[in-house]
Amino acid sequence: MSLKRTLALAAALVLPLQVTAAEDPLKVGFVYVGPIGDHGWSYQHDQGRKELEAHFGDKVQTTYVENVNEGADAERTIRRLAQAGNDVIFTTSFGFMNATARVAADYPDKTFMHATGYKRADNLGTYLSVTYEGRYVTGTAAGMVTKSNTIGYIASFPIPEVIRDINATFLGARAVNPDVEMKVVWVNTWFDPAKEADAANTLMDQGVDVIVQHTDSPAPLLAAQKRGVWGVGQASDMSHFAPDAHLLSVVNDWGPYYIKSVQAVMDGDWESADYWGGISDDVIKIAAISDKLSAEQRSKIDSVIASIRSGEFHPFTGPIKDQSGKVRVAEGVEMTHEELAGMNWYVEGMTATIPQ
Repeated sequence: MSLKRTLALAAALVLPLQVTAAEDPLKVGFVYVGPIGDHGWSYQHDQGRKELEAHFGDKVQTTYVENVNEGADAERTIRRLAQAGNDVIFTTSFGFMNATARVAADYPDKTFMHATGYKRADNLGTYLSVTYEGRYVTGTAAGMVTKSNTIGYIASFPIPEVIRDINATFLGARAVNPDVEMKVVWVNTWFDPAKEADAANTLMDQGVDVIVQHTDSPAPLLAAQKRGVWGVGQASDMSHFAPDAHLLSVVNDWGPYYIKSVQAVMDGDWESADYWGGISDDVIKIAAISDKLSAEQRSKIDSVIASIRSGEFHPFTGPIKDQSGKVRVAEGVEMTHEELAGMNWYVEGMTATIPQ
């Protein structure tokens, strides 16, 4: 056999191996704080993972770990995903921040993205949905339908994400109903149906007739329906759980962000950034607004959504004072992402206190 034919045959044998290696899927891992069956936060992140798979097909291979505690368990889980060869790892709760940063420092060749935190590095980015936009819409609706002028908020943990959403709900309600008050119950959990239901009943015992939640199960909505008051869905469309009580749901759609981020990694042009996605790019959606509302109420809600989407209106535009009456945001000034990311105070008119 001639040298030329020998080299050609060798190339033919090697080529399929090269093609196979090039087609190895990008491995993508997800870490969830709750179960994917919570029908809230973790459920919606997992819907985004499924959108990612549907978009890329066999170009990606995804893995997820659910019910991960925010502490040592988180670091062990993230580290195992990195050791297992995942090229991209999404960690989806604020309490995973320090663990994600530590593991990212040990694996500089991998890409990490952490939801709702603020620590970044060359291979670690942050992302969140601008839920306060949806909460402002929630407050608008709640302020119009409440008869007791008392709204209740079931809060998870006293972190800036939750505090600013409480404020946004209250500002939205006060904009249409200056007599509204808001009560807050802290449950110190993201997902505990029994605790969430107890909190809802406690609020309703205090005269609340609209329940808003920053927790992930449909238990508060079910409790609201049982007692004939309004409730608001968290993270996903929860209308089917309690159709009589359901006012609206603030939905997180993570699929577009996950697809865009993974594509950037594939293309080699991913860069660490702090991404905030809201109504304007459909990361936040207002779903299943109740058909029990009047045409005037529905029109008001739609106009608020439209003004936020267009950028004409920002929910945190001054003048805004805190509980003590101190001006925190001057007239006509919009709060920056950095200021919102560190919000640890209630707006004027709130009578609740923030746990230390």
